Amino acid sequence: MRFHIDYYKPEANRQGEADNPTGSKAKKNSAKPNQAVTQRAVVEAILTKHDAATSQRRFNALLATASINDAIAYYNLFKDIQTERQAEDPDFIPLHIACVFSPPAEGNKDVKQLQEDLLQEKADNRQEPEKKKAALQEIIADYNVRYGTNHEFGEFDRYYQDVQQCIKDQKYRNSDCPRGNKIDLTIVVDMLLTGFDSQYLNTLYVDKNLKHHGLIQALSRTNRVLNDTKPYGNILDFRAQEKAVDEAIALFSGEDASRSREIWLVDPAPKVIDKFDTAVAQLESFMEVQGQPCTPDAVNNLKGDTARAEFINRFKEVQRVKTQLDQYTDLNDEQQRQIEQRLPEDQLRGFKGMYLETAQRLKAQQGKTGIEASDAQETIEQLEFELVLFSSSIIDYDYIMGLIARYSQEKPGKETMSREQIINLLAANSNLMDERDDIIAYIDTLEAGKGLSEEAIGNGYQTFKAHKAEDELGALAERHELARDALQAFVGDIRDRMIFDGEQLSDLFAPLELGWKARGKAELALMEELVPFLKKQAGGREISGLAAYE
Repeated sequence: MRFHIDYYKPEANRQGEADNPTGSKAKKNSAKPNQAVTQRAVVEAILTKHDAATSQRRFNALLATASINDAIAYYNLFKDIQTERQAEDPDFIPLHIACVFSPPAEGNKDVKQLQEDLLQEKADNRQEPEKKKAALQEIIADYNVRYGTNHEFGEFDRYYQDVQQCIKDQKYRNSDCPRGNKIDLTIVVDMLLTGFDSQYLNTLYVDKNLKHHGLIQALSRTNRVLNDTKPYGNILDFRAQEKAVDEAIALFSGEDASRSREIWLVDPAPKVIDKFDTAVAQLESFMEVQGQPCTPDAVNNLKGDTARAEFINRFKEVQRVKTQLDQYTDLNDEQQRQIEQRLPEDQLRGFKGMYLETAQRLKAQQGKTGIEASDAQETIEQLEFELVLFSSSIIDYDYIMGLIARYSQEKPGKETMSREQIINLLAANSNLMDERDDIIAYIDTLEAGKGLSEEAIGNGYQTFKAHKAEDELGALAERHELARDALQAFVGDIRDRMIFDGEQLSDLFAPLELGWKARGKAELALMEELVPFLKKQAGGREISGLAAYE
């Protein structure tokens, strides 16, 4: 996986970029190598760019600093500036910051051994060790409060291991591991810059001089392959080290040194914008061939599964390139306008919704044979939907419940987000595909201006969903001539144990006194409808034994 490197330039120097959108070297670098950038400017830049760099906090990041004193200063500065921003803007969501550096050894053999490969930290700890010890004690105390742990200074390795695990926990969905338990940014000196791997770490902020092997090692913390939501490792360098980067990648390219930039670095933004333009143009051409305008609503008018499958492939490419662009931290205002004009955000969101709707339809068709097979069955079987490209690290259950609560609290006509906008947001993200219809149905029961709290909204939705499930099961029991209570008890047992018991399925049909052949046919007919219901109830968890009926 390659790297995208943004050599930081203060905002005052960015006007030249707008005048030189091709990104040619003549005007690209106004900062000099190792030129000092104030720490406050670094923090402000990180807070501005972090959400884009990490795909709205889907991933997390490291900040590599030049010394332990710098790490301490950055840690305190983040606390101060984020407190200021929260006071100025109630909607500001602060980054969860951790900091890790080795403590003064003070005769501790384990720490001495640890510092053998931490040359900068080893040297730093010889100067004013008591101050560094006090700072690390405060950092660990803050961590304990934030994450509900009880680490002590004297057991530094436990703290260090916990920080590493917390960084890796970024891989879990917020529903499984709440965002409050995750780390957005870890401030380091030498630690974690070699040997530490996490697929969900994608960004490195650099405020220290690096070269050769050490530079490649540090950058490589960000480029562990995951999927298309992580198209490259993201580097934001505050030391203008382009020459050092060029030297390092040439050194490690061997015989291909002349192609080192092509091998190691992603295309500059203008080239990727051209790819985006091409992908959109190909989507437009496809819709034109189908006799349709290139609009989200027109996707409903596509005739046949062959056309629908082609739409999946065309728009998936648009979304893949857009995902790459969304993580570029060096787009200037003109480039951002160019992207928005090519495919406005509202239209993009509409296409995402149609993609997910079409994908669900074709995904359900996969595996069908005989009379159930489509004329385009072979094409459908080869489709890869890559729904992860359409997921969001922000738009989860809690986020949607919060939006619905706000909708219910605001007077009709005065809503900051309307019912239709909430539904469009739901439709354009794959996170809640299984619950989307239920949430929309629930929203339809609410009125703007009723003033319900987020807790009341959440409880109301769970009650609504439970009643809806009961009604669905009741209808299912009636269609298959089963006792409603018996079917509900059967499903309840599966849901509680997450185990499907075939014998209990046979017991369910016993009152009908069917012959073995008729009973087998009746069981299969029931399971054809019950499997999707059970999978939806399981919420992504596996039900042991159910796969035999899929």
